[in-house]
Amino acid sequence: MLRAMTTERGTRRRAPAGAAVLREDVTDAIRAAVFEELAAVGFARMSIEGIARRAGVGKTAVYRRWKSKLALVLDLVAAVAAQGMPAPATGSLYGDVRAVLELAAYALRHPVASQVIPDLLVEAARNPEISEAIKAALLDQQQGVAAVVVREAVARGELPEGSDPDRALDLIVGPLYWRLVVVRGELPKGYLDDLAASAVAALRYPG
Repeated sequence: MLRAMTTERGTRRRAPAGAAVLREDVTDAIRAAVFEELAAVGFARMSIEGIARRAGVGKTAVYRRWKSKLALVLDLVAAVAAQGMPAPATGSLYGDVRAVLELAAYALRHPVASQVIPDLLVEAARNPEISEAIKAALLDQQQGVAAVVVREAVARGELPEGSDPDRALDLIVGPLYWRLVVVRGELPKGYLDDLAASAVAALRYPG
C-alpha cells in the first residue's frame, strides 16, 4: 500500500517540446515526505513548506506537480486505488480469509499507515473530495476482494448461494480494524488464525 503511494503511476510519457521535465527522483522524494509529514503533524497542520523542507526541495518543485496539499494527498490516495490488492486464491475459504487478514494487518500495523489512515478518515468526514478518494482507495478495493473470495467459496460449495460480500467484508476486516486502529491494541499470538476461523463460521451461518 505504502509502496504504491510512493511510486509513479502508469508509463512514462515524453514531455512536449518546451515543457519542463519533472525529475522522478524529486517526485518520489516529495511523495515520501508527504507520508512522513502526515504521520508527524496530520493533514490539517501539514503544509507545502513542511513537505518541501522534509523532501529537501524548494516549494516551487512541489507546486510544479500539485497545486495544493489536498491535490497532493488525493493523488497519493488515488495511487493506492490504482495499485489494487490481489484477491487471494488459496483454494479454501479459511485460507482466503486468513490471507486477507494477514495483508490487512500488515498494512494497518505499518508505523506510517497507522498514523496516516486514521487522520485521513477524520478529514474525510469534513471534506467530500477526501471522502471519495478514501472510499475508492480503501472501501471499493476491499469490496472487490471480498466479492472474489465469496464467489469462489460459493463455487466450491463452502458458502450458500446469495452470500453477501459486504457482510463478509464486515466480518473479516471489521474486528481487525477495531483492534488495530481504534483500540490500538497488540495482536496476541494466534489472533489472526482465531479471527479467520470465527469469520468463516459466521459466514457459513445464513444470518
